[in-house]
Amino acid sequence: VQLQACGGGFVQAGGSLRLSCAASGRTFSSYFMGWFRQAPGKEREFVSAIRWNSGSRYYGDSVKGRFTISGDNDKNTVYLQMNSLKLGDSALYYCAAGRTGDILGQWSYNYWGQGTQVTVSS
Repeated sequence: VQLQACGGGFVQAGGSLRLSCAASGRTFSSYFMGWFRQAPGKEREFVSAIRWNSGSRYYGDSVKGRFTISGDNDKNTVYLQMNSLKLGDSALYYCAAGRTGDILGQWSYNYWGQGTQVTVSS
């Protein structure tokens, strides 16, 4: 199983980025996929997640109203549209996949991508 995340980069505060995470190696229809982020010196933080089978979406409090998660079942790809970016959004963003447990908790995810860096400047 592989998760390939991309789309990170440098952006000014108030700008937008779209992250993508392509999954391969198995059928993910019964999985949920999520995004986490980790800034230097901070713990990994839940950002957003989506359940493939129901389409239910979840967001961390710090990104609600600014980030939108979506998925393309045919491509096994999940996207994270990030708008109104803030300095505090700077972090290494990871995509992950899991099947059971708390969708908000990182320990529920079995598979992780390599991370893509997002840097927001003033």
